Amino acid sequence: MADAPASLNPAQLEAVHHLSGPCLVLAGAGSGKTRVITHKIARLLQAGLAPKEIAAITFTNKAAQEMRERSKALVGGKAARDLVVATFHSLGVRILRSDGTKVGLKEQFSILDADDVMGVLREAGGATDNKLARSWQWTISLWKNMGHDSASAATIAKDADEQVAARVMKLYEERLAAYQAVDFDDLIGLPLKLLQRDEEARTRWQAMFGHVLVDEYQDTNAVQYELLKMLVSGDDPRRRGLFTAVGDDDQSIYGWRGATIENLRRLPQDWPDLKVIPLEQNYRSTGHILRAANNVIAANPKLFEKKLWSALGDGDPVRLVECDGEEHEAERAVAFIQSLRAQGGAIADERGSGQIKFGDFAVLYRANHQARVFEQKLRAAQIPYKVSGGQSFFDRAEIKDLCAWLRLLVNQDDDPAFLRAVTTPKRGIGHATLGKLGEFSGKWKSSLFEALFSQSLAAQLGPKAIGGLHEFGRCVNELQHRAGHTRGAEEAKALLLEWLKDIGYEQHLYDSEDSEKLAASRWTNVLDFVDWIAKRCGGELSEDGSSQLREQQTVLDVAQTISVIISLAERGDDADVVTLSTLHASKGLEWPHVWLAGINEGLLPFKVDAEDMSVEVLGQRIEEERRLMYVGITRARTTLAVSTLRRRKKGRDTIQGVPSRFIAEMKLGEGGGAKEDPRERLKRLRAQLSAKVDAAAPADKA
Repeated sequence: MADAPASLNPAQLEAVHHLSGPCLVLAGAGSGKTRVITHKIARLLQAGLAPKEIAAITFTNKAAQEMRERSKALVGGKAARDLVVATFHSLGVRILRSDGTKVGLKEQFSILDADDVMGVLREAGGATDNKLARSWQWTISLWKNMGHDSASAATIAKDADEQVAARVMKLYEERLAAYQAVDFDDLIGLPLKLLQRDEEARTRWQAMFGHVLVDEYQDTNAVQYELLKMLVSGDDPRRRGLFTAVGDDDQSIYGWRGATIENLRRLPQDWPDLKVIPLEQNYRSTGHILRAANNVIAANPKLFEKKLWSALGDGDPVRLVECDGEEHEAERAVAFIQSLRAQGGAIADERGSGQIKFGDFAVLYRANHQARVFEQKLRAAQIPYKVSGGQSFFDRAEIKDLCAWLRLLVNQDDDPAFLRAVTTPKRGIGHATLGKLGEFSGKWKSSLFEALFSQSLAAQLGPKAIGGLHEFGRCVNELQHRAGHTRGAEEAKALLLEWLKDIGYEQHLYDSEDSEKLAASRWTNVLDFVDWIAKRCGGELSEDGSSQLREQQTVLDVAQTISVIISLAERGDDADVVTLSTLHASKGLEWPHVWLAGINEGLLPFKVDAEDMSVEVLGQRIEEERRLMYVGITRARTTLAVSTLRRRKKGRDTIQGVPSRFIAEMKLGEGGGAKEDPRERLKRLRAQLSAKVDAAAPADKA
């Protein structure tokens, strides 16, 4: 966050020192919430809790890493090392690794990523259409986040499509049980089920934590809230209700994936002694930006009263930029970046270095498709950029290939991993062989890996196919044995490189790519991945990715947690580039200079089919879109430009653009904003560029 004070303000101090019961910290944008959490951790340690009795729960590995590093700076490395700083999902993994057998899991189970889930759903529902399988995936995930299984989902299905989804969900549940696998929603749902049903496990986990802190509480779904409630509802009155929820109802923007603002409403109902502390001082943005944000969000009904203010001065007015269309808008955004860069330190962020970098800029938009034209114009202007939410390192095919092998070492009943590993690299085992193997395993209720060693399989397959499958099985078993006995970074790296050579993976990449350059790039990614695993084996990287020294692990130890590490990993870099990002992906981030693009009706708020929803639901959708606008505005520290289109594309057509209702709600005409005259702006830009050329001329001659 931008410059938080050396000492805590009165509201922050109150939140840090409230230890006697449940606490809700309403942390407005830029109000120093992470600082409050880390200082409260220090206060809890001072009050006598052991580090391992304090749990700080976040939503991403990146947030967990930041919290651990900031806690380390405050309380020291030894105490920080034993704190339970985890995402909801990694805490779920911890609970299931310890007690999962009580809900039907074996000790080594698999965690399916989104692609694996899609594959299982396609097979379960007999679908060849990815779009249909993806719709099932979304529907089933939402049901799970609401606490439903297939039986209860069937009773609430609203139409024929949802009834089909409920039947597919039942088949999906059966396959997950057979594969001894869970998906990401299960990492919350199954621990909750365990704690609800097993008194011994519940008592033990409740006794484990003396205080639980939850960051971004407004992003929790119904199941996450019940899990939190279960952890802090023990019989011991001295520990009951000892939690701190940190969140902001004005930044609740993930309703589409199951997060519910209802969790904020439930807190004072479930915990009558709840202490509510609003953090209203903003250390990020200037006055004009905050007034625009406050004006917009004031149109939403309030769960808790809160109004941001800043001691940073008014700063520049918010700019409203009217554009002819998408291309014109992107050109204006490029000119905005070039203009501020040309002015340099003269208007640079006072809290920054005095020089405006490309990394100081972000272009934010509602939908991914809006990025394309900005990318084109930035490339044409030779401005470096990155698209937030683009393909992750871990989404690359070569990394997924190797992860399939590692998952199979952990759980040989993981059929999706088996199918990927046995065909990558190709070893003469074709679809016909795998089809017959699948029929055989289905008939005898076994996994594919278990089936390949069955003596009666020879009646279904020829000697060549059997030989290929047995060779693959022996390769997996040997690697599993060695991975369980190989510990430390150097030994792990040597083992993995030897294995890759044995299966001919580098040659596989060169054989499957037309371009040697592309194949070499993919092999470099593989070597980076090997290094990444080796560092974890050597204790150089902890589970949350921080540079925290840990005990050495075996390759098999690392493989057991690799799915959750990878799926939650956020590999960022400090490159000096303009950020292009959706508004959803921008939450929690900030930049000195922000351009909000496409602020039009139909884009923000996003067009919904009002005929298919009640007035109440439509109102809730608009309120969430307004919160999204609020999040976008409050990403800006110093300069904010908001663009709207006179004409915009809708499919193949061009339609008249209607400015978003949120622009009027910003009340920019009341001293907080300025509509920009493009002719005056162009004149100013030319003068600045001319001045730079004149200033550079003597040096050129010299």
